[in-house]
Amino acid sequence: MLATLVVIALVVQDQAPLRAAPQDSAPRQATLWQGEWLEVRGEKQGFIQVYDHRRERPGYVREHQVRIYRLDEASVAQLQAVVRFLEDTPGAEALGIGYAAALLRAAPASQVGPELFDALGTLADRLARRATSNRTNDVALAAHLDVAASSGVKLVSFEREGRTRVCYDGEAFRRVLALGGSPTERARAALALTRPECIDPALGPTEQQALNEWRSSVLEQVDAGRLPAYLANRLHLRRAEVSALLAFQLSRRGEAQRGAKASARAVDSLASVLKAELAEEDTQAYATVAVRVGASRWASEPVVEQSGSGPLLELTRGQPGETCLRLMDAKAPKETLSERCTYGLVWPGSVRRSAQGSAVAVAVQMLEGWTELWIFHQEGGGWTLDTLAPAATEPLLGYVELAGFSPDGSRVLVAREALVEGRIKSSFQVLKRETLMPEKSADNPGGLGAFQRWSAADWRGRSVALR
Repeated sequence: MLATLVVIALVVQDQAPLRAAPQDSAPRQATLWQGEWLEVRGEKQGFIQVYDHRRERPGYVREHQVRIYRLDEASVAQLQAVVRFLEDTPGAEALGIGYAAALLRAAPASQVGPELFDALGTLADRLARRATSNRTNDVALAAHLDVAASSGVKLVSFEREGRTRVCYDGEAFRRVLALGGSPTERARAALALTRPECIDPALGPTEQQALNEWRSSVLEQVDAGRLPAYLANRLHLRRAEVSALLAFQLSRRGEAQRGAKASARAVDSLASVLKAELAEEDTQAYATVAVRVGASRWASEPVVEQSGSGPLLELTRGQPGETCLRLMDAKAPKETLSERCTYGLVWPGSVRRSAQGSAVAVAVQMLEGWTELWIFHQEGGGWTLDTLAPAATEPLLGYVELAGFSPDGSRVLVAREALVEGRIKSSFQVLKRETLMPEKSADNPGGLGAFQRWSAADWRGRSVALR
């Protein structure tokens, strides 16, 4: 068995033939792939005599197709040098995993530190991403996945959007965090363990919340202050994303106080990102996370007291899990001007009323990353409720929020951000109050004079749309 091996031949070439005899014309016993281990039993006529424990058969391989190592302390330095080289060599993940596994077997426990597990995790993670991005029937890739599995690397697969995503289970990265490691190694481990695309889409709400709480605890184990700026930015972005998800999930379960704290952490983490130090490949992630934070930021916003003689918006419980919004006249509280119930999360801190009392707006979060703006407004002699969505797309990621009213209440200012065709699209609009149809629109608020004159101070100070 492998536990008794003393000298191994580590295959370094793909499609290396295992021959039945020490001759190139001898029948092929098996096809070998880089990273595989063979037990060395001798040498003959320029061939290495080996035994393949995976396939349970003996054979011969050419010397140049393998590298021979004794699994003891004398080989540690050689194996470490190769692992460090292969860690940054795309396409050689299976070979690197084979070398890392050999190093784990050869090195005494005192020499096995977090740097080795960091390398092993990096190789396994890159192999998983390579398998995900591959769209062809790649025989070599399939063989490399088998080699990794034979070395104890566990990869899992999920179906997402009609495609299979392969993910590493992260065991080596957990070892990095457990053993210590440098700040950079710990950051890489935490980011790999909390990658959102590797969350099982079949998880229910309770399991998702538990997972996000665990993800948050993992990210908190890394000191961002000791990281290079670009890597600290990635850590802040992941913290912001996870906290924004928790803000919605906790609030939905009735834990408003914890949800508010999570929302505040999300906003603070996003604000900690140094935009000038963002890596080019992180710019889209920054915009995406900002929208997710914007969708749930109202969880931590204080409630603004509704006073005066205008209409008042009252939130009451409806059916189980339902919130009812009742607009009433402050002078006649028993008179209902308009009413609507929803299973979405209604954020009390988002309620705003125009100075004339002709419109009342409130944010309603329907999904983890989708927040709408509901506006009660006067139309003729009555009141109408209209819903503004972040974009005319499938509700995946986006938010729309009130930026202010014109002094006479005839115009409504809104900011919209949403994921449209794979990119974040921002829009700042001036709407007519009666119809809520756009009158003016721009990609940034600086292009609209109305935003310079009429946008509310609390919106300018708190909105992530002005990041």
